[in-house]
Amino acid sequence: MNRLARLVPVLLCLAVLAAAIAPTPEPAQTTVAKAPPPGDPFLWLEDKDGARAMAWVREQNARSLPLLERDPHYATFYAQALKINESETRIPGPEYLHGEIYNFWQDATHVRGIWRRTTLQSYRSAAPSWTTVLDLDALARREHANWVWKGATCEYPAETRCLIELSDGGEDAVTIREFDLTTRSFVSAGFSLPRAKQSVAWVDRNTLLVSRPWTPDEVTASGYPYDVKLLRRGQPLESAVEVFRGTTSDIACDALTLQDGAGHQLVLVTRGVSFFNAEYFLFSHGALRRFAIPQKSQLQGLVDGRLLVSLNEPWSAGGHAFSQGSLVSIDNAAADPEQPHATLVYAPGPRDSFDDASVTQHDLVVVAYHNVRGRAYVYTPIAAQRWTKRELALPDNATIGISDTNLDNDRIFLYVTGFLMPTTLYAGDATTGAIQQIKAVPAEFNASNDVVEQHWATSRDGTKIPYFIVRPKTMRFNGRNPTVLTAYGGFQISMTPSYSGVVGKLWLEHRGVYVLANIRGGGEFGPAWHEAGLKTHRQRIYDDFYAVGRDLVARHITDPRHLGIVGGSNGGLLMGVEFTQHPEMWNAVQIEVPLLDMLRYEHIEAGASWVGEYGSVSVPAELAFLAKISPYENLRGGVAYPEPFIWTTTKDDRVGPEHARKFAAKLAAMGVPYLFYEVIEGGHAAGANIKESSQTQALGWTYFTMKLME
Repeated sequence: MNRLARLVPVLLCLAVLAAAIAPTPEPAQTTVAKAPPPGDPFLWLEDKDGARAMAWVREQNARSLPLLERDPHYATFYAQALKINESETRIPGPEYLHGEIYNFWQDATHVRGIWRRTTLQSYRSAAPSWTTVLDLDALARREHANWVWKGATCEYPAETRCLIELSDGGEDAVTIREFDLTTRSFVSAGFSLPRAKQSVAWVDRNTLLVSRPWTPDEVTASGYPYDVKLLRRGQPLESAVEVFRGTTSDIACDALTLQDGAGHQLVLVTRGVSFFNAEYFLFSHGALRRFAIPQKSQLQGLVDGRLLVSLNEPWSAGGHAFSQGSLVSIDNAAADPEQPHATLVYAPGPRDSFDDASVTQHDLVVVAYHNVRGRAYVYTPIAAQRWTKRELALPDNATIGISDTNLDNDRIFLYVTGFLMPTTLYAGDATTGAIQQIKAVPAEFNASNDVVEQHWATSRDGTKIPYFIVRPKTMRFNGRNPTVLTAYGGFQISMTPSYSGVVGKLWLEHRGVYVLANIRGGGEFGPAWHEAGLKTHRQRIYDDFYAVGRDLVARHITDPRHLGIVGGSNGGLLMGVEFTQHPEMWNAVQIEVPLLDMLRYEHIEAGASWVGEYGSVSVPAELAFLAKISPYENLRGGVAYPEPFIWTTTKDDRVGPEHARKFAAKLAAMGVPYLFYEVIEGGHAAGANIKESSQTQALGWTYFTMKLME
């Protein structure tokens, strides 16, 4: 798997909800009120593609876009963002596949992108020689479609046949087609699955496990499939044999295959019973056996026949107790999944958190964080269920991530990045620990005048909340510096420093201050940091963010006139809450692809899948809390709100544009000034291609410049 794609500017925070489409609510929470709140005058905007709703969208775009695009900064910002995003000096994220390095690439010539390959030796050079494997622009022209690349799943160990996922305009629903890497073409009469929210796993070269809506109504309340079937080569879909069937109250049921370099394979079915709880079943010889591991856990890979599991809850097994946040290995997973024997691999300290793991032929690479600073380790399995540990020599005070590893050898790719540290790619050998820098993004803005600091704010309940601030070295502490504050605060997603040429060029170079808050709800300090803000405890998250804003003012960095905030998706909900709870604190609020109507969210797109995070209106205490914090319901007349910039996308079939539309329409009815933009393409993202994403970025930084600098 190519993990370098995870490295996106912290500002966007857009795709994080994609991390898990599995799990749903507890059984007592699955009955949702059927009727909308009485008197909702903008319910018609939930008809996402309806003629009336789309006419409203076009009218809003025509009103707001000129106000931003006529600003003298916009044209320059757009040109700069586009140049950075299309730059040939970007690091092509490497993916080990079939003995070569593969990469998906977009630029000015390849707007939709090309899937390409080169040799490892060529890739390590300054100017790799690439061979195009699939040209999405050409495919889209031939098929008159707006194809967006969603990835490929390749059959191991041969790695010559891949299942390619293509999305129409960026939505989560995909079309899946079998592709031959040797001929660089789609397989005639190969596996082909029509558009749906679906997932697949290879059992062998001629057999798949497929989770999809086999009939239109076979979806959960969250809109995902719950029926997993075995599909053999040459069979029509209607002949697939059912392997596992969940229920409509699940979030989703999926399949996956784990393999290691020693030839072991586990074929698994997962049943998401809530967003954070899942059951795992071993599929072998046509039968299923359940893994007796905690529901709040995640499978991280297979090495030397040992299954790696990260724990989001404490667990006792085989006479051993493991703390929440640990990583363990199970040696007898294939032989006896019902009585697993677990061994500790990694245990976090009080300021630590497990982040990611990936396997090589003989080793396990683990990334963890200490006080939101990355560390990378290699663990090697040895006899008697033990592991050795070695830390890799990488820069300190930075974000570290796994780009890719290889089951056929012990080669690894890791990336390192920071706010002022251009993203750097390292290549190494997990067994020897040797590692060296091979590629780096050239500096895309002048960072010599800036400095990064970490501070701590005190939240309402006394909890210390860390945050990073990027500011000019010579900044005057006069309380009037233009400052943009961002956070996410949900789903155990950690927000760590990363290099963004766009943020640097369009904001930092203009002496803007940029702040990232590590509020509760995220995973920066492990599962407990996340759980502190679940459901009716969520006000802690909003108090944390507000506390950071107040701390910035107390340190005389900025004041409410010069303080703006931004967040997307769940971070968009955070922005909406701060907009309604503390309108006096911010002069600019950018709300991106947000959730905002929390009394209706369970009925909008995939909203029902997030009951484990937010709670449900079917539970009285949770209904009362959601009504108290829901931004849409809590807009009030006579309040001096700042003028927000709200943007969303029509093709977002995850959160959906309905929230942003209704919020903007209510502001309009109240006579509150606002800016609204809806990208017609792009899914749960800033656009379907680089040009659209660059436009959205330029609009956002133009807005902040207008509000905080002019």
